[in-house]
Amino acid sequence: MMERIAEASPRLKARIAGVLYLIAGSAGGFAEVVVRGRVVVRGDAAATAANILAHESLYRWGGAADLIGLACDTAVALIFYELFKPVNKSLSLLAAFFRLMFVAIMATITLNHFAPLVFLGGSRDLSAFSAGQLQAQALASLRLHALGYNICLVFFGFTCLLLGYLIFRSTFLPRIVGVLMAITGVGYLINSFVHFLAPAYGAYVFRYVLVPCGIGEFVLIVWLLVIGVNTQRWKEQASAAGASIRT
Repeated sequence: MMERIAEASPRLKARIAGVLYLIAGSAGGFAEVVVRGRVVVRGDAAATAANILAHESLYRWGGAADLIGLACDTAVALIFYELFKPVNKSLSLLAAFFRLMFVAIMATITLNHFAPLVFLGGSRDLSAFSAGQLQAQALASLRLHALGYNICLVFFGFTCLLLGYLIFRSTFLPRIVGVLMAITGVGYLINSFVHFLAPAYGAYVFRYVLVPCGIGEFVLIVWLLVIGVNTQRWKEQASAAGASIRT
C-alpha cells in the first residue's frame, strides 16, 4: 500500500492524507471527548470507576479509536514528508519525526487508558487491594494518561508549526493555510506548557486557545480533501529543488 501511495500523483497523495488526517482527528476526538470526557470524574475515583464499568464497551472502543488514529497519523507523516520534501527536505523530515514522536508517545500512554480495566476487572492477582485502592489506581492511570497526552501535544505542536512554515513557503497550497497551521501549533504548545506550569488554568486555555486553534487543522483537512494540491506548481517546485541539489 505504501508503495502505491509513493507512486501516486501529488494531488492524490494530498487527498489520501486528507482522508487519513480526518480519520485520525475524528478517532482521537472520539476517544478524548466522547469516551474519557464522559467517564472521568475529576477527583472522584469511585464515580470514575462506576462510569468505566457501566460503559465498558464504549471505553474499550475509545482505546481502539486511539490506536486507529495513530496508525493513520503514521501514514500521514510519510505522505506529508513526500509532499513537502520539494519545499525543504530537512524541515519536512523533521516534521515527520516530530509527528512520529507524537505517535510513539501516544501509543505508549494508551496503556494507561486500558489499565483501569485491569484494576477494576476483579482479577485474583489484585485481591490484596481494597476496592477503594483499585479505584484510586484506576483514576491515577487516567491522570497519567492526561499528563502524557499533554506531552504528546508538545511534539504535535512543533509538527504543526513546521507544516505551517512548509505550507507558507510552498507554491502549491494557499499561504493562509500555512498561517493557520502555525497558529494551531502555537496553540498546542501553549496548552501543554500551561498544563505543566499552571495546571489551574488548563481548562481556560483549552477552551479559549486550543479549540479555536483547531480551525487550522480543519481548514487543511478540508482543502486537501476538496482541492488537494496544485500538481503543476508542485512539479515545478520539485524540479527546482532537484536542480538546486544537483548544482
